[in-house]
Amino acid sequence: MRISPSFSDVSFPDANEPGPRTFMLSFLLRGTPKAVLTRAALMTALIALVDWRIEGNIPLGFLYLFPMLLAGSVLKRWQIAVASAFCTFLTEIFDSFEWSLAGIPRDILIFAAFLGMGLFVYEVVRSRQAALQHTQEIEREIRARGEAEEQLKVLVESSPAAVFTTDSEGTVLLANEAAHRLFVVPAGALPGRSIHEFLPSLVNVQAPLLPNEKRRPIRTAMQCRGRRQNGEVFLADIWFSTYSTSAGSRLAAMVVDGSEDLRNREELSLHQLLAGSRILVGAVSHEIRNVCGAIAMAHANLSRNAALAPYLRKDKDFEALGSLILALEKIAAMDLRQMADQASSVDLASLLEEFRIVVEPSLQEQDINLSIEMDSALPLVWADRQSLLQVFLNLTKNSERAMINEDRRDLTITARFDKQRVTVRFKDTGCGVAHPDRLFRPFQQQAQATGLGLYLSRAFMRSFRGDLRYEPEPQGSSFIVELSAAVGNTRNGLREDNATTDPDSARRRSQPVSGEPEPVARSGT
Repeated sequence: MRISPSFSDVSFPDANEPGPRTFMLSFLLRGTPKAVLTRAALMTALIALVDWRIEGNIPLGFLYLFPMLLAGSVLKRWQIAVASAFCTFLTEIFDSFEWSLAGIPRDILIFAAFLGMGLFVYEVVRSRQAALQHTQEIEREIRARGEAEEQLKVLVESSPAAVFTTDSEGTVLLANEAAHRLFVVPAGALPGRSIHEFLPSLVNVQAPLLPNEKRRPIRTAMQCRGRRQNGEVFLADIWFSTYSTSAGSRLAAMVVDGSEDLRNREELSLHQLLAGSRILVGAVSHEIRNVCGAIAMAHANLSRNAALAPYLRKDKDFEALGSLILALEKIAAMDLRQMADQASSVDLASLLEEFRIVVEPSLQEQDINLSIEMDSALPLVWADRQSLLQVFLNLTKNSERAMINEDRRDLTITARFDKQRVTVRFKDTGCGVAHPDRLFRPFQQQAQATGLGLYLSRAFMRSFRGDLRYEPEPQGSSFIVELSAAVGNTRNGLREDNATTDPDSARRRSQPVSGEPEPVARSGT
């Protein structure tokens, strides 16, 4: 027989504890369901025995309500009905009146009283259990919410980024410690102030609505000018979202100072500009030296001419022309060098992943399939990270232009390590190269762009003992970037064992293409 949950599963106030008592007989309802049923059976037997032994017209049947109270807390509905019928039978059997058909209404009334008592207790137990379960669920939810709020509070307070919330008017409601530091506001003084004092661009985010207009949630990022309390201006990177509450619209934002990143980007851009300018000036100087050499030779021939020599020696303009030629040669021969070598150990795998992030969206827009394959254990390479990334971008742009009119557009980049050298191959399915011998010359007349991309790229590679070369393909073309593995000891930013492992490599790389001016290599002074 399956027994329903009883009052034993429900907490009752202790008899010794002060406070209101829910049930006077609650101590009888404590224990397991079997214990409660045992008490009910003993109580029923005791009442029946007393009712049988007492003579006279003293009805004791109403006492069966107490065992029914106990039975109702542990039995099911049909079991309560059976127990009620049994108590009705005992009442009728031990009653002093003889039973007759006229007593049926009385028995029905007695049965209904017993059944009503049992069902009442049964429903009370169920309601109390449901309330207790609901209370326990609410307590668990409150604890979980409290733990989540505590974790969120710790996360916000420990965040290095400024985090704050505002109402629809821009008044700060909550702000963490980083927000006070960012805006140079005393601790705890930011709530209650308008965020528009520090971030004026947020005025447009929570602009007043027109009548019957609903505000749509916004989740986005922006970059704008911020202002600290001391008047200092900084570049603010803001991630914010808006949401609605019963009290109105709210804005939650996270702000970081992007001034340092801006300075770093500008410094890197300046570094790239100066490096390219040095190489460009070196190419121009080479051409000027060639012209100056020809002019100087013509000037010397004129000065040795026996017929003109007496006249030219007295001609001040001819002497000034010679001085100008010498001065121009000196200017063109100036050695433009970097003040510090920028080469260092570079993680090529991470650089290629960064390169993918930069170029993949634009390649997808042009329906170009990009594939990057790398050896599983690529070593660190010696390079200037920004210059190497610029070389990769230049080669990718050349491949884009070469494939613009092609049906098949594939760009495959493979990085391999072999014999202390790392090679990165850029292979495309473009139109190929018509004049490979002119590839790395500056100022080409037929170039689609400036005509300096490949020239500068090779100069960048040779500046940190790398190289850039071209290989023809049946369809398209391949450009191979060669790099030195950063293993062994280093000296002056370059590998010491590089010259010993391959003594002819430096000599081969230093030989310019026929008719090509040799770019000025960057090196430490």
